[in-house]
Amino acid sequence: MDRLKELIKYKGYQVAPAELEGLLLTHPAVADAAVIPCPDPEAGEVPKALVVLKGAVTPDELMAFVNEQVAPYKKIRQLDVVDQIPKSPSGKILRRVLVEQERTRIGS
Repeated sequence: MDRLKELIKYKGYQVAPAELEGLLLTHPAVADAAVIPCPDPEAGEVPKALVVLKGAVTPDELMAFVNEQVAPYKKIRQLDVVDQIPKSPSGKILRRVLVEQERTRIGS
């Protein structure tokens, strides 16, 4: 179960990032994954996946893989391929760092 602060609020629905990350990690071409909220003027926030690949797959194929297994409001709307996902020494995903990177990227 995710911490309440980490839930993504999409059009009044709450989406747990850990659920989407778990689905992404079941794909054979995904080495690591993180899901963060991305600001959206219409929906409030949309789920955005950041993945580290270990095989050949397109972002559209990964989004389709997850989106066919979840409710419409939980669908991943954006997906970026990254080199690595920042983690704490205990192995937890540093979502705060990812969200800050995303905000500075959008702002620039």
